[in-house]
Amino acid sequence: MLDLTKTEGLTDEQRDMLATVRAFTDAEIIPVAGELDRSDTYPERIVAGLRDLGVFGLFIDERYGGLGQSLLTYALVVEELSRGWISVSGILNTHFIVAYLIARHGTQEQKAAFLPRMAAGEIRGAFSMSEPGLGSDVAAIRTAGRPDGEDYLLSGQKMWLTNGASAGLVALLARTPEGAAKPHANLTTFLIEKEPGFGTTRPGLTVPGKIHKMGYRGVDTTELLLDECRIPATRVLGMRPGQGFYQMMDGIEVGRVNVAARACGVSYRALELAIGYARQRETFGKPIAQHQAIQFKLAEMAVKVTAAHQMMVMAARRKDSGEQSDLEAGMAKYLAGEYCQEVVEDSLRIHGGYGYSREYEIERLYRDAPLLIIGEGTAEIQKMIIGRRLLDGFGDRG
Repeated sequence: MLDLTKTEGLTDEQRDMLATVRAFTDAEIIPVAGELDRSDTYPERIVAGLRDLGVFGLFIDERYGGLGQSLLTYALVVEELSRGWISVSGILNTHFIVAYLIARHGTQEQKAAFLPRMAAGEIRGAFSMSEPGLGSDVAAIRTAGRPDGEDYLLSGQKMWLTNGASAGLVALLARTPEGAAKPHANLTTFLIEKEPGFGTTRPGLTVPGKIHKMGYRGVDTTELLLDECRIPATRVLGMRPGQGFYQMMDGIEVGRVNVAARACGVSYRALELAIGYARQRETFGKPIAQHQAIQFKLAEMAVKVTAAHQMMVMAARRKDSGEQSDLEAGMAKYLAGEYCQEVVEDSLRIHGGYGYSREYEIERLYRDAPLLIIGEGTAEIQKMIIGRRLLDGFGDRG
């Protein structure tokens, strides 16, 4: 079966790290994920364990107290954690994107102010672009930042913030009066510090409550309301107003690799569960794993799990190389998300009626999987990106 430590080109340090995370997942996540999901409880103990392992600083440079690992290493860690419970990897994903944005685009003062505390897990990050009724049309953002002396006053409503309550730092995209002809050139990224929790967590900033979801439970997903929220101009990411769209799209590329890794982890767990159940469930006097129909289904699932994993690895390595990777990230996110949905459904079919019961883990995976064809851009958005990049790349050939 798939062993992430055997991914080609890894160092001994990377393999040891993945083995440690796998042991943590087996011991600390899988045994409690079902109950935490049913009660929609934030996994404080798991988060504390990840903080002790240094996972929150995995991709942050060693100068700021992080481990200085590659995107590939991070993606493999996410894949392993998602095998245990997708919500745990979601807590890391938005934190990671915010840390990446600051490391890549922030000023030296911003890096020094936030990255050491983020690496230690003292503050966690949330990432905010979506708005009610906005969908994937990022350039149509309505939340506005109005200059006021040395500050900006932000007003508007944001949606779908993972870590919205537990985060102490939000990277938020808002419209500012840059006067550019193209709407996306009038967007600015703000780094907003707040207190964790619900209610008014900073003057002018309210987290009204948790959004209740079909799956992806435990992690807090929230709205964010801003009413003349005063933010210093020094908290504009990189001190570069009007560059928010480009900055956020850079962060979304790594986010899409992360979503692909999460889909790979969920798919792998669904395959594990299907094989385990097929070996012990008997019909017509023998385990159903010995029926050719089940073997064919398991074979198809394994091919999809392996193909998605390999494409995710390719996308991560492309991003690590510093090259443009929106095509590869979009392909990986699209394929892994679609295959995850199919593999999880096939696993539920193998479980039969028991798969429909909350007593079996596959029921939770069946509720979690749809997130992966929606989050960080729907499958349709990925196909648009892929199609446009292919046309650009081939030019007039053919």
